[in-house]
Amino acid sequence: MLNLHKKTFRAVRNAANGDVGDETLFHYSQEADVVWAEYAGGTVVKGFLIAKMLKNSVLDMRYEHLNTAGELMTGKCISTPEILPDGRIRLHEKWQWTSRDLSSGESVVEEIIG
Repeated sequence: MLNLHKKTFRAVRNAANGDVGDETLFHYSQEADVVWAEYAGGTVVKGFLIAKMLKNSVLDMRYEHLNTAGELMTGKCISTPEILPDGRIRLHEKWQWTSRDLSSGESVVEEIIG
């Protein structure tokens, strides 16, 4: 099982209909197969996510945040991990809004070390 506890991630790619950008930082915590994070930065004022870690360390998550437009946004996401050659973790995310227009997209976030 992948360990995400006390790891920080930054978005490196996102669909045009997403709110998360390269200024958004995700601070993860984990206990067994329960994973959660707080995130903020860029157009995200404050956000939270909770996930259950499934087989192969895939995350089934739900998220919510307030953006700088004053919108309360919610969504769901399946996040698939990849271990990079330098040992950092990259998460490939397929998400869908459960608010706004219910559109979907894909994003990538990578672990920040140091």
